[in-house]
Amino acid sequence: MRAFFAIYRREMGASFHSPVAYVVLVAFLVLTGYIFYAGVSSYTLASLQVMQNPMMMELNLQDHLFAGQMFWASWFLLFASPLLTMRLLAEERKSGTLELLLSYPLSDVSVVLGKFLAAWSVLGLMVAATWVQIILLSFMAPLPWLPLAVSYGGLLLMAGAFVAFGLWTSSLTENQIVAAFAGFLPLIILFMVGWAAHLVKPALGELLKGLSMGTHFEGFPKGLVDTADLAYFGLFIGLFLFLSIRTLEAKRWKA
Repeated sequence: MRAFFAIYRREMGASFHSPVAYVVLVAFLVLTGYIFYAGVSSYTLASLQVMQNPMMMELNLQDHLFAGQMFWASWFLLFASPLLTMRLLAEERKSGTLELLLSYPLSDVSVVLGKFLAAWSVLGLMVAATWVQIILLSFMAPLPWLPLAVSYGGLLLMAGAFVAFGLWTSSLTENQIVAAFAGFLPLIILFMVGWAAHLVKPALGELLKGLSMGTHFEGFPKGLVDTADLAYFGLFIGLFLFLSIRTLEAKRWKA
């Protein structure tokens, strides 16, 4: 346990000693802030129209504002996570410190979990910073707190999946750019593959939906929790953490 916390503290310090984390954080907050501003403006105009025409459908904050906010935030995290995970093990390999790290009495599980939770914490801090917008809005309108909590919980689960995959790709190469691209391209395919479900035969369409990260995420912004979605993200994270551990074990034996 002490080894795990040592790795975690080391990685958290390294993250915030690099300008990449600050650039990603600022870019994420600017983009999500703009989407939030645009969403609130659109919702306000739609509310005025509903007030003028009572026959129109009543608006719902979760569906008309926060669902869209969560969708775009998930896309921004998809782009941000490879930039944060590319250095986790690739930099260690390039600088030669990975061999030194593996020579210490540290288990591979401690190294992988420490690095994973540190990168996940950075993304979690980015997501948590967007609550400033939510708190400001709460002074102007009653908010659906439970669906909001579900939405953010789903967003954090997806961020964990991004980090686990990025950590694994970072363990395969010493080139950070290669690790970033390898961490991004498969994820975007996994995110979008469910969109093609209606273009193929029903059986294949169901398979694509089952594999699609986007399909398993789409219930969370609506405030819905499905055990199948929880299992998908839990297994996804567990699988790529396991693969990262096995990759480190292979390098230890080669060393």
